Amino acid sequence: MRARTAILCSVADQGVAALTNILVLVAAARLSTVADFARFSAVYLVFTVLLGVSGAYSGQPLVLRRGDGEETRGACRSAVAFTVVASAALGAPLAAVCLLVPGDTARALTMLGLVLPVVLGQDALRYAFSALQQPQLALSADVVRLACVLGALSAQEYGASPARLIAVWGLSALPALLLSAVLLHRGTAGAATRLRPMLGRGHLGKRFVVEFGVGNATSQLSVLGLGAVGNPLLVGALRGATTLFGPLNVLFTSATSFGPPLLGRVGDERRRVRATAGLAAVLAATAALWATALALLPDGAGRELLGDTWPTAAALLPATGSQYAAMAVGTCGLLALRMLDPRTTLSIQVVFSLTAVAFMAGGYALGGVPGAAWGLCLGSLCKAAATWIRVARIRRGKPVPDEAVTAGALPSAP
Repeated sequence: MRARTAILCSVADQGVAALTNILVLVAAARLSTVADFARFSAVYLVFTVLLGVSGAYSGQPLVLRRGDGEETRGACRSAVAFTVVASAALGAPLAAVCLLVPGDTARALTMLGLVLPVVLGQDALRYAFSALQQPQLALSADVVRLACVLGALSAQEYGASPARLIAVWGLSALPALLLSAVLLHRGTAGAATRLRPMLGRGHLGKRFVVEFGVGNATSQLSVLGLGAVGNPLLVGALRGATTLFGPLNVLFTSATSFGPPLLGRVGDERRRVRATAGLAAVLAATAALWATALALLPDGAGRELLGDTWPTAAALLPATGSQYAAMAVGTCGLLALRMLDPRTTLSIQVVFSLTAVAFMAGGYALGGVPGAAWGLCLGSLCKAAATWIRVARIRRGKPVPDEAVTAGALPSAP
């Protein structure tokens, strides 16, 4: 496949996968009461964290491989098999323990444990096709999954329990999983499957999980924590607001994945930094325009999107829109740092991810759910400022601290 076609297929696959996650939340919001959507969102957030950990441990090391030789084909089979086995080993005890706990959230977690090998296995196959330089196969499977999950959820009635929605969502991934498994088997027939190296001391996935945990899971788990000790509606409100900005997540992911090689074609370092700054301005303006468009939506249209969750999510639009504008600037700042000195990114991720959590908790204590949203915005703004201050410092030729860690230069998942 030509490079341009492969890039288009990869971007399209990311878009379809992101759209699936967005529409699942939209469908759940329309089918649920506010309280039930908060429970569904909490369980879906647990899945999102597990999905990120799985991708970091099994997927990201896989896509670093080059070529489609015997070793790469074997690594693809091994990564998929390991993901299915590990998710079953995690999901079974999760389902068993939550089965003994009363409550709708526990029942939904039970269902998540049962469907975990299906949903994580299907995602691992996307990485395998990327490593085999066949993104069109991942795109085909994800289109099948999108059609199945929308069809399955649309058949549910209003008031469906979170456990039922989780079960329907998870099992709807089975056709895509089976199709992907058949395609992978045909493309890697004869290659050896080795699970032991996946647990070896030198497996890169262990470092990648640290990067994910610092940059992503920390804030998501903190939302769950505040929902548990404070107001459970916080999870549904923040999740509903961020769902509306799903298309921007696709833009950020595409910029992170394909920005460095494209910017690397720019003549010199100064022009590359300027091009990255221009990209930051474009993405920030796009976030502002998207937030404005959402704020101008009539109440009826908003309820068509998020159902009963719309009023609480709409109240957070100014804060969430500002946060995404800051995230656009910060994402591009990290892109510039990876081109200038990738050792510097992990230290920024550590410091400012924890800062954002502290701001969110402080904002919630001072102003409730809106305060938590503004706290996340302030954290993203500080992180964006820090990345560009570091870019300016490096451009002026000042030395980079020795404590910076090289693990900051990790590639993004496809």
